[in-house]
Order: sequence, then C-alpha cells, then structure tokens
Amino acid sequence: MNTAEMFSLTQKMEKSWDNEFQELVKALPKEDGWIGSHLYFYQGFWCPALVLKSFISFQKNFQAFASDVILATFPKCGTIWLKALAYITLYRSHFARDENPLLSSSPHQLVRFLEYDLYLNNPFPDLQNACAYEPRLFATHVPYASLPTSITDSNNKIVYICRNPLDMFISLWLFSTKLRENNLRPLSPDEAFDKFYHGIYAFGPFFEHVLGYWKASRENPNKILFLKYEDLMEDTNSHLKKLSMFLGVPFTEDEEKQGVVPEIVKMCSFENLKELEVNKKGLHASGIPNADFFRKGEVGDWSNHLTPSMVERLEKLIQEKLNNSGLTFKLSSKTSRIFHPSE
Repeated sequence: MNTAEMFSLTQKMEKSWDNEFQELVKALPKEDGWIGSHLYFYQGFWCPALVLKSFISFQKNFQAFASDVILATFPKCGTIWLKALAYITLYRSHFARDENPLLSSSPHQLVRFLEYDLYLNNPFPDLQNACAYEPRLFATHVPYASLPTSITDSNNKIVYICRNPLDMFISLWLFSTKLRENNLRPLSPDEAFDKFYHGIYAFGPFFEHVLGYWKASRENPNKILFLKYEDLMEDTNSHLKKLSMFLGVPFTEDEEKQGVVPEIVKMCSFENLKELEVNKKGLHASGIPNADFFRKGEVGDWSNHLTPSMVERLEKLIQEKLNNSGLTFKLSSKTSRIFHPSE
C-alpha cells in the first residue's frame, strides 16, 4: 500500500461509517490534516479520521490486566526506539542473546498499536494472541485523559516518552510531507508551523498531551514512568536500567558483568534500527512504509529548519503552556541549554 492507497482507505473508512457514528462525527469540529485526510476534535484532541472509530472501540472495549504494560507516546517522540528498548528488556529471558527479534520484525510489529493496528479493523480484536509473551505489551498515542478507565484505574504500568517540541515539530512536518497525498500541493513550513502553533495535528495539542501524562506521573510515579527523549539520548544505559526496574525485570549482577545493558542499547539504537533490512521494507498496519518512520533522530535538528521568529514564538508558547508545571525541555545536544518555562 502506498500513500495514495492509504489516503483512499481513509476516505473509504469515513464513507463506511454507520449512521449512528456519522451523527456523532457531524457534531465534531473538523480540520484538514497534514497528509490530506481529516482531523476531528474529540475529547480535547485532534484525532485522525483513519483511527477515530478504532480509538472509540479501544476506549469502550479494552479490558486491561494489572500486569499490562502500555507504551504511550506523542507521534514523532521516539516511539519506535521505546518499543524496541521495552520489548527486548521486558522479554529478554524468552530468547537467547544471539537471537534478536528485531532482525525479523519491526518494533511496530513486536509492540502493536491499539488504535492504529489492533482495533483498526476489528472492534473486538484477539488481544491475547497479539502478544508473543506475557505480560502483555501494547502501544498508544491516545492522551491520558482519553485512555480507557480499565487502564487508568488498573495497577498496570504506563511508560511515556516525550520530546522537545521544536524537534518534534520538524520531525512531524517532514514525516507528513512523505505521506501527503500526491495530488495535493506540499504543506509549506509556514502552514505547518501555523497548524502546529494552534495545536491542529494528530493527537494534538502537544502540550496538553504531555502535561496529562506528566501530571499523572507525578501523582502516581509507581504507575507511570515519564521519560524524555533528550535524556534517553544523553545516557541510554542508566535510563534503560531505570526502565527495567520500573517494569519489574531489573538487570542482574551477572547480566551487568556480561555487558547486557550496553548490548541492548546498541541493538536498539536508532542507527542500528534504521539499517536493519526489516525496517527498510514492508508496511505498518496503517499502510505507512516502515522506512518512513526513520529520519535522523537527532537532538537540536530544529536549528537547521526553524526561522528565528518561529523559535521565538515557540519558546513563548512553551513558557505559557508549561509555566509552574515543573516540566522542562533540553533543546540541544550541542549545548547545555535547557528551556525552563520561567526564563
């Protein structure tokens, strides 16, 4: 399936919505999305037309187990990297060190999205057989406030990763450019920036998404592990150990001596994943080519794309949105600069 076929699938899905669902959708604010299909404003966030119905099915029907692990991310914030790290760490006892599941399956195949995959074509998917091992491991882009109550009220674990909004915006814009319908003119940087500034993009607004998980993690740190992409890049080893402790599978002293931690870090690195043959071909369940999920993965790449006026506007927006939240973002790997909302 190419991007044109994916766009066509989205259109067909909208036309196939039953009368009851169409009545619901009619009442929702609607905007043109970044790749050409529609976005609908539902429960405080912009949901892509492709997954609106599957999200509602997931929200209504998903029954969490106390042992479940949910990887929650905002798009273009390190989702594939987190999936790889969590999968190999959580299930490492199930396969030999020289048996790397990442060689034969993409991270998206190993850790499946709930709304973008499992519930996409089936309101009652077979979740047990969706995971090769236990505990079950799933992924989602859904905001915290819209998660099924069976997740928020359960003792299961949630791992959330976010990224500084400047890099996230550039990654999102360039990713969307690859997927944009061919008969539509390219979305200019200024147009994309305006939509981003006003929070109009898949699962946006960004700040509300991030703050939802941030505040929940502070209230219940035993349930939600909040990670930052930039911190993970800076010291992957220590953060991987933190992740393993949180998941209840800490690295043993023997594993530490055998170099298992740096081995997993190298195995799951962006550079390694990008070069694997399995990630250069094939498609995600949504129809997106696996190769399109990989670009640079750098911290501070925004400086090569954003104009000074864009940076100024975004920094003011960060200050406004994150003021008094306690959340900060590191904007560059080349300097020690950290943006504090109180600046």
